[in-house]
Amino acid sequence: MVEIIFYILAAITLGTAFLTLLSRNPIHSAIYLVVCFFSLAGHYILLNAQFLAIVHIIVYSGAIMILMLFTIMLMNLNEQFEKHKPTLSIVAAVAAFCLLGLILLSALVRTQPIVETYYQSGEDFQSIKVLGQVLMNEYLVPFEFVSVLLLVAMIGAVLISKKEQLKAK
Repeated sequence: MVEIIFYILAAITLGTAFLTLLSRNPIHSAIYLVVCFFSLAGHYILLNAQFLAIVHIIVYSGAIMILMLFTIMLMNLNEQFEKHKPTLSIVAAVAAFCLLGLILLSALVRTQPIVETYYQSGEDFQSIKVLGQVLMNEYLVPFEFVSVLLLVAMIGAVLISKKEQLKAK
């Protein structure tokens, strides 16, 4: 039963991820991405990580998607005003994507598992208390860097949209 649910969630995740990339309308693309996030949260639930599933839904499907939709609406991305990219830039993007894929694939092939034997300590890593201690002690600096990065991205999006409005006047 769990295996069937996994395959259904995997199909939904991959399908909506491709629709996110292939959709021409940015709002539709954002909605497909929300569905993709929900299916990823389903994967977390299958892994018995309910807290991560709830945090994933709240943070990604809630906050991040609202931020992305706000940015899309601020930038006023319409198909009518979209400039067509020259063929050379499309070919360069495909070549860069393939090169990056090859690099990542070769890095994945060369990686070996760090932990050869699984040690079960008996400590519950799914509890909120342990997760909070780990986040606020060991990963405090990366956690704060991510928050600053998201803030800078949001300010940059607002500034980009404001400059275009000033040029239009």
